[in-house]
Amino acid sequence: VEELGLLKLDVLGVRMQSAMAHAVAEIRRGTGEDLDLDDPAQVPPGDRATYELIRSAETLGCFQIESPGQRDLVGRLQPATFHDLVVDISLFRPGPVAADMVRPFIEARHGRAPVRFPHPDLADALRETYGVVVFHEQIIEIVDVMTGCGRDEADRVRRGLSDPPSQARIKVWFAAKAAERGYPVEVIARTWEIVEAFGSYGFCKAHAVAFAVPTYQSAWLKAHHPAAFYAGLLTHDPGMYPKRLLLADARRRGVPVLPLDVNRSAVAHRIELVSDVGEVWGLRLGLTDVHGISGAEAARIESGQPYASLRDFWDRARPGRPVAERLAQVGALDSFGANRRDLLLHLTELHGAQRAAGVRGGAQLPMEGGRSTASVGLPDLSDAERLSAELGVLGMDTSRHLMGDHHAFLAELGVIPARRLRETEHGRTVLVAGAKAATQTPPIRSGKRVIFTTLDDGTGLVDLAFFDDSHERCAHTVFHSFLLLVRGVVQRRGPQSLSVVGAAAWNLAELVELRATGGLDAVAARLAEPAGGPAGEPGGQDGEPVAAGEAGGGGEPAVKGPGRTIRMSTGYEMNPWADLQPPGTGPATGRKLWHSSPGSAG
Repeated sequence: VEELGLLKLDVLGVRMQSAMAHAVAEIRRGTGEDLDLDDPAQVPPGDRATYELIRSAETLGCFQIESPGQRDLVGRLQPATFHDLVVDISLFRPGPVAADMVRPFIEARHGRAPVRFPHPDLADALRETYGVVVFHEQIIEIVDVMTGCGRDEADRVRRGLSDPPSQARIKVWFAAKAAERGYPVEVIARTWEIVEAFGSYGFCKAHAVAFAVPTYQSAWLKAHHPAAFYAGLLTHDPGMYPKRLLLADARRRGVPVLPLDVNRSAVAHRIELVSDVGEVWGLRLGLTDVHGISGAEAARIESGQPYASLRDFWDRARPGRPVAERLAQVGALDSFGANRRDLLLHLTELHGAQRAAGVRGGAQLPMEGGRSTASVGLPDLSDAERLSAELGVLGMDTSRHLMGDHHAFLAELGVIPARRLRETEHGRTVLVAGAKAATQTPPIRSGKRVIFTTLDDGTGLVDLAFFDDSHERCAHTVFHSFLLLVRGVVQRRGPQSLSVVGAAAWNLAELVELRATGGLDAVAARLAEPAGGPAGEPGGQDGEPVAAGEAGGGGEPAVKGPGRTIRMSTGYEMNPWADLQPPGTGPATGRKLWHSSPGSAG
């Protein structure tokens, strides 16, 4: 492309743009406000509420700054301007991390360390980033200043840094040219270390600016139009986290979550006015997330609203029986009067009558003159059955948080809720628990394997790091359990930057079962057992990989002696890193209940 004399552009199709467009459309539909996110008069560049949200690190769903690593970085960096966002996005790249640029930048930014330049001649190139190399343009400037080669040649040098053979030649050339210009050997060596480590694995500033624009706009929407923001996220799913986590975040931010309803829900997620007093907008769940529903079925349901009865719905919306039953299980047919088990029976009868007649009978009048379906006296679904149906049908715990059932038990154990972790001092050993939201094993500077895990306990997120000395005890449990209890040490790196370094992990579902059968003393005894446990005894260690309740008949595994082999009750042995599980342990629908990065065994 360049040899033709043309400019190369990266045009990215980012789902966040679709999510924000949906949010803007919902604001227009609901309020009549015609919002233009690119208009600085409507979306002020230095909005106080937006930057307060970003600095709080409560950035779930925001473009580029929602991952555990980025939430940690914005908590430490504390962005206050658009330039800070540009730098934040650029720092979170392999080049700056490999060159150890993140920590010096933050220390200098907050006045905890002096601003240093490899040489005074490089001050102009590095002043805006406190002496730290962040952008490609700075590498180009450094090479140009030190060698006098010109910026066009310096850019070709920058590109060559990604090729090892080329890098070796560039190193010799750089040292010779810089020495000719009178730079001391130690300055040349230190500058080359920065240039070599940064390489081509950073951002050019223009690229980072382009990324920072939707970052700021998404944070602005979350701060000022949260219901519409979540409607866009749930409809287009642009981020890394499962939708159930976004729903929990919406609840924490005071957005009413309105259940699925065939008379009120659209195909996509929408906003709905809950109270005229103060204009409280809620999030009405959409039909699109019902497991197995087709686009045509969802569109027919929306276009036929309202429905006077179950029979009216059956005749005019023409849903397939499995979809209709799933709608009943999650409460979307509650407006027809009967409880959910009664509705399931009525659907069976309607399906049977249809099969017997051989036709759908769309011209027939709704039974009972269009009024509510009569109850036949069956017991309603229990709370546990409702929650299970929501997770299976929608992949989200819509009526309540799934950890709500365990809060009393966790209080007995002395578990610290996520909302109280911010008050916990550095270095304290704590117990934390929650539903797994993500597991990641990204490359880090040391080259060692670290498991980063995020838990959601309903009050907030807990970010955990399991270093390699804990993997023998914890890896399999972390990767193969949905609900986790973890013991670890609080690590604070800034006012809003906090994580827990995990030392032991248990499958919470198995502990809940143990509490029910053996009491709290049995749970305490399990938690007190030494790591590793007696060889061959199931559950005799801190990191039971699979709980009996999740093993699909496979039983409880045990770590065999001091090694890394896990022995299953079936007699098979496996490594803690294995991504194999007994059959039937995953969610029945295959729904995404947590995020796992490429390379994670989880």
